[in-house]
Amino acid sequence: MSRSVPSDIEIARRAELRPIEDVAGDLGLDHETLVPYGRYKAKVPLELAARPPRGSLVLVTGMNPTAAGEGKSTVSVGLVQALKRIGINAALCLREPSLGPVFGIKGGAAGGGYSQVVPMEDINLHFTGDLHAITSAHALLSAMLDNHLHRGNRLGLDVRRITWQRAVDMNDRSLRNVIVGLGGPASGVPRQDGFVITAASEVMAVFCLARSLSDMTERLGRIVVGYTPEGAAVTVSELKVEGALSVLLKDALAPNLVQTLEGGPAFVHGGPFGNIAHGCNSLVATRAALALADLVVTEAGFGSELGGEKFFNIKSRVGGLEPKAAVIIATARALRRHGGASLQQLADANPDAVGKGLANLERHITIVQQHGVPPIVAVNRFDDDSDEEFRIIEQRCRELGVPCLSTRIWAEGGQGGIELAEAVRDAVESCSADLKFAYPLEAPIAEKVETIVRDVYGGSGVVWTKEAEAQLGDLEALGYGELPICMAKTQYSLSDDATKLGRPESFEVTVRELRVSAGAGFIVAYCGNVMTMPGLAAKPAAEGMRLKDDGEIEGLF
Repeated sequence: MSRSVPSDIEIARRAELRPIEDVAGDLGLDHETLVPYGRYKAKVPLELAARPPRGSLVLVTGMNPTAAGEGKSTVSVGLVQALKRIGINAALCLREPSLGPVFGIKGGAAGGGYSQVVPMEDINLHFTGDLHAITSAHALLSAMLDNHLHRGNRLGLDVRRITWQRAVDMNDRSLRNVIVGLGGPASGVPRQDGFVITAASEVMAVFCLARSLSDMTERLGRIVVGYTPEGAAVTVSELKVEGALSVLLKDALAPNLVQTLEGGPAFVHGGPFGNIAHGCNSLVATRAALALADLVVTEAGFGSELGGEKFFNIKSRVGGLEPKAAVIIATARALRRHGGASLQQLADANPDAVGKGLANLERHITIVQQHGVPPIVAVNRFDDDSDEEFRIIEQRCRELGVPCLSTRIWAEGGQGGIELAEAVRDAVESCSADLKFAYPLEAPIAEKVETIVRDVYGGSGVVWTKEAEAQLGDLEALGYGELPICMAKTQYSLSDDATKLGRPESFEVTVRELRVSAGAGFIVAYCGNVMTMPGLAAKPAAEGMRLKDDGEIEGLF
């Protein structure tokens, strides 16, 4: 990226923000309907999510990324800014950042450069308190569960088969495995436990797939917290706590409205993991945006084989969404990596490696097309990318009949994405999208997993561990067989092996464990080791942060 571009926080601080009432006015909302959180943030009425949609939906996804990410959030923001510049009433829908990555190494999730959502500091820190509410609801359930054990365990839970862990919105590896209940009979029942980060909580997944307050309450009641020795599932409704959880989440479920750097409306709400959950912003925020704007841009986590597949087969199913186009983010950096360049060579122009890496991008184009949605490739340009590399990408996309646009959204804001915006507009106006699901819900669990591996990833089959095979029968016997599948695997490869880059062939995916997220409404298939409580780096970002005497924050990106 250009060194002449200031840091994200410097750009955000120089921006002249519009009062949130003016931003809402662009969507036809009266200021009296807003619940302001200061001058530049507000909650909008939850009832908007129940209105019929007026706008068209565009999904932003990507190829398999490098560890640095390929800029999906940044391009999503810049695309909405560009759409506004060409006269389209557009709105953005993104996930909320988690505090763990903010203080760790990855950073926030508010875009970057001249394509950010603002106020950036607020969004990346406490924002409107949604993640605190979700963490509190999760903690209440944990407390009620252990109190139930302490008070005699009326439901007969097997303490060795409790699946509900605790949660905190911070990276803290020492909490992955803990013992609770020590200190004698008055301090509870000793048992093994652990923590997940709030983004990995099933409460978060429920929150982001709920259609209304009543739907959220019902989903919370369906969460499975553990099993009896006989294998019967024990749910939140049996603990009689779903009502209290909903009380804590009532205000949080209303979507948050902020703005892009160029003053356009942005809904930033909810933030589930893209692995053990579906990796999309809240359904109510997406539906509210569709009720107010002519074109809505939203993003799904990781590549199209992970977040994109789940957007199509989980979120769109639940919410009745019909995306009209999908923008696939590609970078020369990621293509070099998939074409054989080492991590140390990723900043160096390498047309040969880019050409070889196109096999990975081609698979992602196929994945989007398989779901009946027209793809558009957006090449997120960096200063060290060569024109020859872009021509190679553009030529291959032309051969495939797919639009391919270069963008400089990070350095130029909306102006750097005008051509992409025009291509998206044209695709939506001439839309022939007909959303197709990868599998029918009534198919057996094993068949659904095998379909994803074969038809989406391009693999040859599935290897089931003995534990996973046993869980297949158990989950179907418990009545969970018709739920959609949420695959949990590495984001760096189409396979379940992060070292298999490009477009691997004849590979098998190993499913080592199945767990039901009955409240969210999907079965999670664990392929490899998926971390639900990240750790901090050797030099966490938190070390570079401080508060000046005038209250200004230093070191936040």
